[in-house]
Amino acid sequence: MSHREKTAWLSLIALAVTFGPYFAMVAINPPGGSLPNLRQLGLYATVAIVQLLILGAGHLYLRRASPEEARMPADERDRAISQRATTWAYYVLIAGMIVVGCIMPFTTGGWTLVNTALAMITASQVVHYGIAVLNYRRQA
Repeated sequence: MSHREKTAWLSLIALAVTFGPYFAMVAINPPGGSLPNLRQLGLYATVAIVQLLILGAGHLYLRRASPEEARMPADERDRAISQRATTWAYYVLIAGMIVVGCIMPFTTGGWTLVNTALAMITASQVVHYGIAVLNYRRQA
């Protein structure tokens, strides 16, 4: 498994471990009250910090486990995989932002709007890393 595939797996796992429970909690118990809801903001900040810690520790571990492989520049296959993954993630992100920016302001607001935007950003990242992993697995 290449270093870039390992980092894609790490990113997918970090997203699932952090934002999966966050969006489950938000769906079960939607935040109420007016903006700013500091409790909700604190929850999001905690999730983001935990994700950063997971990614930082994971990248550090992967770099120390195989420093030569981590320093290798991206080859043609890596660039093609990254380009495909970015293209599909961009489609998901733009579709989500059209919903959040052009439709939802007329029907809802507050934390529903904020969490939908965060969900679409997270979904685009899942698509990006998921497609990268699938392409690396397919070509392995």
